Amino acid sequence: MTRVGVIGVGEIGRAIVDGLCDGVEEPPEVFLSPRGARTVAELSERHGGVHVCASNQQVVDRSEVVVIAVRPRDWSEALADLRVDGDTVVVNVMAGVSDDDLRRTLATRAPLVRAIPLPAVRERRSVTVTCPSHPVVDSLFERLGGALPVADEAVFNVFSALTATLTSHYWYLATLTEWAAAHGVATDNADRYVRGLFQGVGRALSDETRSLHRLAADHETPNGINERVRTTWFGPANAEALRRTLDDLLTDLR
Repeated sequence: MTRVGVIGVGEIGRAIVDGLCDGVEEPPEVFLSPRGARTVAELSERHGGVHVCASNQQVVDRSEVVVIAVRPRDWSEALADLRVDGDTVVVNVMAGVSDDDLRRTLATRAPLVRAIPLPAVRERRSVTVTCPSHPVVDSLFERLGGALPVADEAVFNVFSALTATLTSHYWYLATLTEWAAAHGVATDNADRYVRGLFQGVGRALSDETRSLHRLAADHETPNGINERVRTTWFGPANAEALRRTLDDLLTDLR
């Protein structure tokens, strides 16, 4: 794979380009759609093999594999009249847009693969779920931190629902910072401390020899303050509310 196209260069599209090109000895040629002029110009200036195309069709025509990362509300209009040859591999990273819907819009027999890349592909540290497995697409995401292919779109939707919890974690951290500030801690100090605290949690997650429950237990003292907050705030009712929220989202994704 030497030519990669990206249609829709938002946060995920940009992260994919950076992951493929930044500090890589032999990066692929990358072709970007023209929308988002400032972002695509910055990427093309920073990476020698990145080119801005005049149209989405030009991206497709120049690429062996095309990543479609258009915002879900814009995808139908953005991809209307796009012609995709059967030997082009299309990667659909649009949340909630099925391959059946995309195939009807593109009217193509080209291989379509759904994927869930996360912003950490920029640092080549994120495992990306793909469905179905395809050697070209799996190879692409192996470069970006690893591929996790699944054969069943129902299973893929479960992984998609899990990603919807991401910003809730940021809001959780922001709430902790605001609470500390309300109790007299300077906002900058609260922010710095909370970031450092949970960066340490992130590093602990790299230890795959311990289950998530084991990691939690290892960070608690019986009857200690960690256990008190967990059992009081994240008790059975809170956990069940989270499960119901994910169940409802999964129903919509299906």
